[in-house]
Amino acid sequence: MNDVFGRRRRAEEETARSVPERELAAPARESGPWDADEGHPESERVDLGGLLLPVGPGFEVQLTVSGDSIVGAVVLVEESALQVQAFAAPKRSGIWDEVRAELAREVAALGGSTEEREGPFGTELAARVPAEGQEPQPVRYIGVDGPRWLLRAALSGRAALDADAAATLEGVVRDIVVVRGDEPMAPREPIELRLPSEARHAMEQEPSPEELRPFERGPEISEIR
Repeated sequence: MNDVFGRRRRAEEETARSVPERELAAPARESGPWDADEGHPESERVDLGGLLLPVGPGFEVQLTVSGDSIVGAVVLVEESALQVQAFAAPKRSGIWDEVRAELAREVAALGGSTEEREGPFGTELAARVPAEGQEPQPVRYIGVDGPRWLLRAALSGRAALDADAAATLEGVVRDIVVVRGDEPMAPREPIELRLPSEARHAMEQEPSPEELRPFERGPEISEIR
């Protein structure tokens, strides 16, 4: 009888030890933005290297350049804009809380205002940012902490205030794939992007401006500095 109880106790102890291991396993993501190493639904996306960016009819895509590096992308749809950037983050902790607080301080230093709100991706920052010669402009700052990366997005224009206009661009954020890579990167270091292969090929051929449209039914690609 003692042997039976002993076996049962050992089995319970082994079960108890195995539970924390299961709890530490990263849960499967139910929606994006996605990590490149995760399973994610197939979709039409522009390959920008560090980001796979969903595209749709009527989209125009501009690339944000810092020095000689491409560090972000802007999606323009009708009267709305979505700016997205990806940054490296520590392996065991997210950085959106810290980045959000810094954004709030930066906007305040410019004379603007911010308010934290709950949105479809968690806590976001609703801001009114001063613009030269204009009334303060509404901007929604969104952040998503992923595996060793932060995706930061900013909705402006009509999408910053109108839920219907925002839905299209929120869908873009939800379907982005972040390609972090395995190389060591300092926290907050931008994950560099690159021109799509079609655009690179077009530029190498030095075509006329009319030919610098690598996607027949997709977005126009241009650079902004």
